[in-house]
Amino acid sequence: MKIENIQVLRGPNIWSIRRKKLIQMRLDLQEMEHKPTNEIDGFYERLEKLIPSLYAHRCSPGVPGGFFQRVVAGTWMGHVIEHIALEIQTLAGMDTGFGRTRETKTKGVYNVVFAYLEEKVGIFAAESAVKIAAALIEGEDYNLEADIQEMREIRENTRLGPSTGSIVEEAIARDIPWIRLNNQSLVQLGYGKNQVRFRATMTEKTSCIAVDIASNKDETKRMLQEQAIPVAKGITISSVAGVAEAIRKVGFPLVFKPLDGNHGRGISINIKTEEEAIAAYEHAAQISRRVIVERFITGYDFRVLVIDNKVVAAALRDPAHVKGDGVSTIQQLIDKENTDPRRGYGHENVLTLIAIDRDTLDLLEKKGYTLDTVPAKGEKVFVKSTANLSTGGTSVDVTDHVHPQNIFICERISKIIGLDICGIDIMAENLHEPLTENGGVVLEVNAAPGFRMHIAPSEGLPRNVAGHVLDMLYPTGKSARIPIIAITGTNGKTTTTRLIAHIVKNNGHRVGFTTSDGIYVQNTMMLKGDTTGPVSSEFILKDPTVDFAVLETARGGILRSGLGFGFCDIGVVTNIQADHLGLADIHSLDDLARVKSVVLDSVKKDGWGVLNADNEYCVRIGNKADCNIAYFSRNENNPIIKAHCRKGGIAAICENGFITIQKGDWKIRVQRTILIPLTFGGTVPFMIENVLAATLATFLYGFKTEDIKMSLETFIPSAAQTPGRMNIFEFRDFRFMIDFAHNPDGFNGIKEFLSHIDSPFKIGIIAGTGDRRDDDIRELGKIAAEMFDYIILRQEKHLRGRTAENIVSLLKDGIHSVDANKPYEVVPKEIDAIKHAMSLAKPGTFITALSDVVDNAIETVQNYQEQERNGLFNV
Repeated sequence: MKIENIQVLRGPNIWSIRRKKLIQMRLDLQEMEHKPTNEIDGFYERLEKLIPSLYAHRCSPGVPGGFFQRVVAGTWMGHVIEHIALEIQTLAGMDTGFGRTRETKTKGVYNVVFAYLEEKVGIFAAESAVKIAAALIEGEDYNLEADIQEMREIRENTRLGPSTGSIVEEAIARDIPWIRLNNQSLVQLGYGKNQVRFRATMTEKTSCIAVDIASNKDETKRMLQEQAIPVAKGITISSVAGVAEAIRKVGFPLVFKPLDGNHGRGISINIKTEEEAIAAYEHAAQISRRVIVERFITGYDFRVLVIDNKVVAAALRDPAHVKGDGVSTIQQLIDKENTDPRRGYGHENVLTLIAIDRDTLDLLEKKGYTLDTVPAKGEKVFVKSTANLSTGGTSVDVTDHVHPQNIFICERISKIIGLDICGIDIMAENLHEPLTENGGVVLEVNAAPGFRMHIAPSEGLPRNVAGHVLDMLYPTGKSARIPIIAITGTNGKTTTTRLIAHIVKNNGHRVGFTTSDGIYVQNTMMLKGDTTGPVSSEFILKDPTVDFAVLETARGGILRSGLGFGFCDIGVVTNIQADHLGLADIHSLDDLARVKSVVLDSVKKDGWGVLNADNEYCVRIGNKADCNIAYFSRNENNPIIKAHCRKGGIAAICENGFITIQKGDWKIRVQRTILIPLTFGGTVPFMIENVLAATLATFLYGFKTEDIKMSLETFIPSAAQTPGRMNIFEFRDFRFMIDFAHNPDGFNGIKEFLSHIDSPFKIGIIAGTGDRRDDDIRELGKIAAEMFDYIILRQEKHLRGRTAENIVSLLKDGIHSVDANKPYEVVPKEIDAIKHAMSLAKPGTFITALSDVVDNAIETVQNYQEQERNGLFNV
């Protein structure tokens, strides 16, 4: 078996709109295509022994053990690998359940698709599942536990922490989109101008000054003390010499902790001798140059969480410990405690495994114990000095037992320090009595406090503290989204996108839009290139200045990694024509329609799908859509339009020379077609379709027809507004048009336009694209022969696995099929071909360059225009 490719899908995709995180592995079974599982001796027995938990997979029988039934009866190895990949992720603490395995058009090659939680783990699972299956086929031993542990480690290195993750999960529950901005914990919630950012549990509302104060424990204590908040007595030292002073001023027992420490690092407690104090100082000094020395307060360790100046949770924290049974050593008790199913690696479970480190050994040494000591039955032996959950501590929710005065104190502390989210560490006998009465003190105030002890306490009620964060960031009435109009189709996507963006911009919005030539915000190109995939969509959605997104969405990006957004308000499908067929398992127009329908499926239920009623494949996907549908057509008598409007539907039609909106029986005329520059006086049918699509989409969004009319009148087809889309350049004796047409449908559109052009001599410059089918390339030559008097063939780029000679030969075949005597010649380089075409021009000649490198062609022609104006033009 051979893995041909692994793709990571991160958004709505051809397999699922709802399940956005999928691995798609293209797997060639090779000789295993001829060997189902029931023909491999001992395969089922070895599989069941290695991964017995696969019994829970119900598979198509729909009962526990269903998958094993399929294995016994005989199933293909791609299906087995899908289930293995899912189960090993579950065994590593990442429960996933969605999978599909489908054979491609290539015999023996399958797409194995399964869900993942962490991207890198999903890729590892795909590769591991193939290795496991191969080992089972050969009857070889396999170290499954090593793979599972590696997946755990990958997860811990790449996943969002429990606090960040809880906020993201709450955002998802509230239908708030999110984007991870780095490989750590920086996250964006919402889109465009409505975004907010947070890192761990610090938000963009968190005061930098407040964080600075909280990070300086000495400064925090001073400010609290000045405001009559009970704090522990102590001083700050910065040398071993200061230890003696601390002992004299504070007195034993002592606590040493780094001034700038966190997560309990560098802390030593219950220090009772000078020797211990010096060692504790040196331990803390490894973390921070300055060390706080405080009186060791007996009592219990509490954490109170305050969000938006309101107490939302409180927990009793207990350091990691074991209880003696009179028989087992401390090492054995720790090992036994780590078998608790609630404990896991890193943050995978409610509790963390207890690791033995210097802190553990120091604590035992102070009691005169070692790891081999056998504690008395019932004796509680602490193995960590701090109660952090990350070191194995436990937590008990006590939110409902906090005295009102203590609530007042904590909420006041959050305002004194200035933190929007803060964790307050308190040492006291309890929290149900006022600290001022039971002698409790505030030890620390923490910026970016962990949420894990509150969202998954060892005992007591879990608290949805992330909900309070979202309430603060998105109070009632504040939206997290911006409007999104997504445009897909075979031809016309870019022009329709640009026209929609023009209309939106003229209605007072700051629009960001993506096209096949670049990413734009308002009138400024931010990035140049073919930017029609999910990364480009995210570029716009990350921009905090944008309040409206118009996103051209091409098939390549959808197939490669899915959509870059969860759903859109309006989805436009311009048409579905033959192009890119034979690539990425897309062999027919039905296959292509399935890809394009992803955009339509992503439209929210109360949104609109805008479809071409003149295209049968658009109509098909419209019939299956789960949103409102509106159609456009150049033919007002189109039966789809007639039936749709009889039911009260909305459409855009070309009627009596007008672009018209029709709803039911009534009509609103927007503008005469001949007065809309983009239609070239109403002579270009495919441009009329683009205008209809854009008009309908913006009308459905809510823009007024008079505002749409003005925008249609001011959108001028040119190299500036529509680069590479029928850009016509005037010379003294001839005209030169550049267009991006690159498939038969696009060529036919140009052919229809040229039929209206009065010219004695029409020259065409054409090229093919190597990754198209032979017949598609021949068809380009055929159409070129029908619309041009003279053809220049050039081929220097986009070979994609072919030779230039092969592509040119296929174009010639197409030309000869129409006219064996049609004059043509080959000029390989585009710049040379442009110059040569101009040299052939006679008065009135119309030259058309169907260019796949639009920018180069436009720049070259504009340079010749400038030379002609300066009297320097000489070809």
